[in-house]
Amino acid sequence: MRLYGATYPSFDLFIMNNINSNPKIFIIILNYNGIETLNNCLVSVFQSNYNNYEVVVVDNDSSDGSFEKALSHFSRAHFIKNSANIGFSQGNNIGIRFALEKFADAIFILNNDTIIEKDTIAKLASEAQRNSTAGIISPIIMNPDKSTWFAGGTIDWMKMRTNHLFQIISNKPYASQYLSGCAMLIKKDVFKKIGLFDERYFLYYEDADFSFRTKAAGFELIVEPSARIVHLEQSTSKNSSKTYWLVLSGLIFFFTHATPLQKLWLYPYVTARKMKNLYDVLFRRSTFSRDIRKAFGDYLLTKRVR
Repeated sequence: MRLYGATYPSFDLFIMNNINSNPKIFIIILNYNGIETLNNCLVSVFQSNYNNYEVVVVDNDSSDGSFEKALSHFSRAHFIKNSANIGFSQGNNIGIRFALEKFADAIFILNNDTIIEKDTIAKLASEAQRNSTAGIISPIIMNPDKSTWFAGGTIDWMKMRTNHLFQIISNKPYASQYLSGCAMLIKKDVFKKIGLFDERYFLYYEDADFSFRTKAAGFELIVEPSARIVHLEQSTSKNSSKTYWLVLSGLIFFFTHATPLQKLWLYPYVTARKMKNLYDVLFRRSTFSRDIRKAFGDYLLTKRVR
């Protein structure tokens, strides 16, 4: 890991920010080969009308020049370069530790393939201050065509999956069963109480896990419908191993957090899925079926290691 220094605004602006009552927010942007999206994301962040924030770009050993390009264009940001692609949870945790050491009041986890609106951070911060029980606050996440990508989420324990809500429930802040790691404002008190992201999750379900633990600790998960971002979702189209990580991380999440009664259903359900997968491997021979089989096998390995 290598830390690159940042330059700061003028002394007068520094004084103004310190006497401002707005909470200090660190925006953590995890980057991996984001040459097509990272700079646009950073431009939108630095156009924010919220005046008490710092930006931390954590790079998971990108090879496309995106880290170097951003480093040369955004001197106000902090840059941390990892020596390997260590995944979503571990990569973000490095940025979170850095921010908490710098006395962050809240941390905004933001995907590198997003564009925020000028007032997004201000609206999230306002709800964080207004609602003392809120632990995590999410904006509405839109697709580039302005349709809704995420307006809250539910957890389906019977089918072992999480679901996005595509309809905005209310024009006022409302609760959600889980929030997306694409964009979540997290108060520092949450980290103090439950810790950081679980690093068993390389990709996917780390947000559901963190949301579940946050709720279990007595915090609310809130969607602020007036705050908006656009998500370009580069990960879906470019990540060839998406199926593998979805299955592996899903198994970790559901068997970690299911109640004993829920596990009475999950064990036979997973056995049936394994049998179907074996059929697909033998007779359909698709790439997806092989990825799923590998995920089942690797989950058993993670259980043995623990």
